[in-house]
Amino acid sequence: MLTVSVKWQKKVFEGIEIDPTLPAYVFKAQLYDLTGVPPERQKIMVKGGLLKDDADWSAIGVKDGQKLMMMGTADEIVKAPEKAIVFAEDLPEEEQATHLGYSAGLVNLGNTCYMNSTVQCLKSVPELKSALSNYALTGRSNDVDQTSHMLTVATRELFGDLDRSVNAVSPTQFWMTLRKKFPQFSQLQNGMHMQQDAEECWTQLLYTLSQSLKAPTSSEDSDAVKALFGVNLRSRVHCQESGEESSETESVYSLKCHISHEVNHLHEGLKHGLKGELEKTSPALGRTALYLKESLIDSLPRYLTVQFVRFFWKRETNQKAKILRKVDYPLELDIFDLCSEDLRKKLEAPRQKLRDEEGKKLGLQPKSSLKDSDVKMTDAEASSNESGESSTVTQQEGGSSEKGTLHMTGIYDLVSVLTHKGRSADSGHYVAWVKQESGKWIQYDDSHPSLQREEDITKLSGGGDWHMAYIIMYKARFVSM
Repeated sequence: MLTVSVKWQKKVFEGIEIDPTLPAYVFKAQLYDLTGVPPERQKIMVKGGLLKDDADWSAIGVKDGQKLMMMGTADEIVKAPEKAIVFAEDLPEEEQATHLGYSAGLVNLGNTCYMNSTVQCLKSVPELKSALSNYALTGRSNDVDQTSHMLTVATRELFGDLDRSVNAVSPTQFWMTLRKKFPQFSQLQNGMHMQQDAEECWTQLLYTLSQSLKAPTSSEDSDAVKALFGVNLRSRVHCQESGEESSETESVYSLKCHISHEVNHLHEGLKHGLKGELEKTSPALGRTALYLKESLIDSLPRYLTVQFVRFFWKRETNQKAKILRKVDYPLELDIFDLCSEDLRKKLEAPRQKLRDEEGKKLGLQPKSSLKDSDVKMTDAEASSNESGESSTVTQQEGGSSEKGTLHMTGIYDLVSVLTHKGRSADSGHYVAWVKQESGKWIQYDDSHPSLQREEDITKLSGGGDWHMAYIIMYKARFVSM
């Protein structure tokens, strides 16, 4: 063994051992450990020139105690990050929820999937969450009973818990308050709480919120829930026997898709749902007579809810039976032909501008006479009033002074689906499928949220014992003019 010293820059490394039986690269590796200079950068002066990696020590003639000279630049020392790395699982729970991009699931408290799926679908409406958060500031009005007030507060708190949590949330307080407000959800069978109808839960909860969130004014615009979900219908009521005819208006929170052997698509079912028969006293005949009722949509909501009428009362078994027939529904729904003549006229211009915008993306010449800058597509929130006219919403982009008014188009995009699996409304299982702001679809099966493909969402159309759509919700598409 030979012992040498090596001078590098202003430093001298003493007592470095060389094994003459090993290649020179091993010696260079020793120097790398001492100096940080990689072997390929090391220039070590020896007899005859620079030391090569495969040099033979006996040929070089290095002597014991000899001082060698090395040149070369060391690798840059890796600096510690200025900000410590934090892993997702180490973040506070609320930040983890934001990082995931979707909220937590809900614990099933015993046949409460009907309630859990309803909550997850309604929670996906940001304007409803905003109205609930404002309710904390305004408090209970004298027109709202105590149980409605408590259920509204419980809904607001549950929505907040879901947004702040990664782990499944237990909706115990909400469930207790819901049963106090609506005792029918407390029904027991063999000591267990019974499965309930998700549509009834959805309807009752929306009705309660509509009462609580209504501003203390006589204006129709003060009803936040109606502005979001309310559909105004104009109906023609006609008696074929007497020739009597009258018109009437009503406001509903959902449209019905009636299912028969003739219905294969949502649009066909909606047309059936807007027609019906009723019996009432005829002034002309002086007795009960059969009337035909035909309805058209007279104003559009921001969020259009549709219930598939899958359950009916079966006398033979004395229970609700289920219609399993497959009824397809689209990701994009156009209800223009279901609207009244007055509303159609108001929708024509916005629809043309929407077509122009879509045509421009395909390189087509727009038909609209307006300038390109006058029209912008958006699904931003806007409301419609009683006459079906779009409310005026001013938007400013990037601090620009350009202003636009948002108008309804009669076109809607699917944002949530509530499904039922099973043969009876009083049994089976309910699940929510909700589109996130990112465009991803999440299945909320009680406490287990999971990512889903968009192309699979429209496959929940029925025809077997698999999950099938029971309630679906669409979001209005607007155009700025």
